[in-house]
Amino acid sequence: MQIGPYRIDPPVVLAPMAGVTDKPFRLLCKRLGAGLAVSEMTTADPRLWHTRKSLRRMDHAGEPEPVSVQIAGYDPAMLAEAARFNIDHGAQLIDINMGCPAKKVCNVWSGSALLQDEPLVARICKAVVDAVDAPVTLKIRTGWDRDNRNALAIARIAEDAGIAALSVHGRTRADKYEGEAEYDTIAAVKAAVRIPVLANGDITTPQRAKHVLDVTGADALMIGRGAQGRPWIFREVAHYLATGELLPEPAPAEVAAILLGHLEHLYAFYGEVAGVRIARKHLGWYAKDRQENAAFRQVVNRAESASEQSRLTRDYFDALASGERLAA
Repeated sequence: MQIGPYRIDPPVVLAPMAGVTDKPFRLLCKRLGAGLAVSEMTTADPRLWHTRKSLRRMDHAGEPEPVSVQIAGYDPAMLAEAARFNIDHGAQLIDINMGCPAKKVCNVWSGSALLQDEPLVARICKAVVDAVDAPVTLKIRTGWDRDNRNALAIARIAEDAGIAALSVHGRTRADKYEGEAEYDTIAAVKAAVRIPVLANGDITTPQRAKHVLDVTGADALMIGRGAQGRPWIFREVAHYLATGELLPEPAPAEVAAILLGHLEHLYAFYGEVAGVRIARKHLGWYAKDRQENAAFRQVVNRAESASEQSRLTRDYFDALASGERLAA
């Protein structure tokens, strides 16, 4: 898939997720096969650009190209300035958030709340596209609720405004993450526009990935929750799409190496106290589909230091590899 001057290969993309797709996770997913990794959303409010949180989110040093940054807000001029600011700080693609269903985002008329105001969508898209000499992408849902599905209208607005690619999560805002993704709506969007379309929603296995491409005709896939605890899903999907063959599940020793490397990057990036706390959710995701997951969660959540958290994680995988049972 081509977005402006950038070739996205493989066409399997890490979705932007607040509190998840930080720099350590983006780097990990890119290393494990993602063709593109989009940052968690950064605010368009300039008063918050120099906070510690925002500065971390704008840290792209050493990140493989292309660097994609998602911006969130409601004011066209403010979003345009945010796009310029992020380009000046290392972004090469700008993604506009019109897909987040979170109440605190929608209550300030951002994220998927914008889908209710098509003229405002047009003004935002045009303002951001005109503001930067870089490709601008857009992430949307299929509509505000099931009685107000307007993804087709939004897609045409986006294309007319010069948006370079469109990601569609196959649910309405009201659906949040419940129910089945609407792949038929994504297919209709793909048929209606000429710009690349990325299909998002419920892509958790290589087989599902191929099915979604087949039924939507999308140019690429975007994977969000399916990568939580399984960042190697990108290489699995890419391999299956290219060969029709399934890669073997990673052995416990490889999972341990991936996870321990991720932990070390979190500690280095956030500092020990915050790194240990943030690591807990990732450890929980790694454990969610594994034997002894309850015991693993209890063990690692006891850890208060980086060394203890790493040691307990290493001990767990050593026990798993040797067939021992881990006491809760």
